[in-house]
Amino acid sequence: MTETKKEEITKYIVISSDNVLPSDAAMKIYESEFPVTVKETCFGLIISGAKDDVQTLVEQIRQLDKNHIFVKDRGFPPGDERRCRASRGGGPRPGFHFLREEVEMLPAIGAALDELEAKECVKEKRKTKCRLKTSDLKKVIEEELAR
Repeated sequence: MTETKKEEITKYIVISSDNVLPSDAAMKIYESEFPVTVKETCFGLIISGAKDDVQTLVEQIRQLDKNHIFVKDRGFPPGDERRCRASRGGGPRPGFHFLREEVEMLPAIGAALDELEAKECVKEKRKTKCRLKTSDLKKVIEEELAR
């Protein structure tokens, strides 16, 4: 009997919320009993496991504060030697500085999403189309030429 291995993925869950802490999101994952690997970080969580499990958990966590919890794909699972600082001799891992810059923008993005959601879809009333009279066009052209 051949056992097929499920596709594994890893995602960052970046939390930029005043109401939800990374530990709250981690507890939600632990309570779910999905067989995933979770690593708490300074910006949120890294979650790795079967694709369906990870995607289900990500959606559950985003519902805690959907405009202030952001998700990003990660190419390597936690502890992977290609990215792990311990196996590279310390220092920040490649991509950390860029992620740090992205995280600094998230409060503004979350506030904009909150504002957009509060306004809902406000449609502006369009002006009715009207044709420009030939005499008015002549006046505009003459005024421009006189300058």
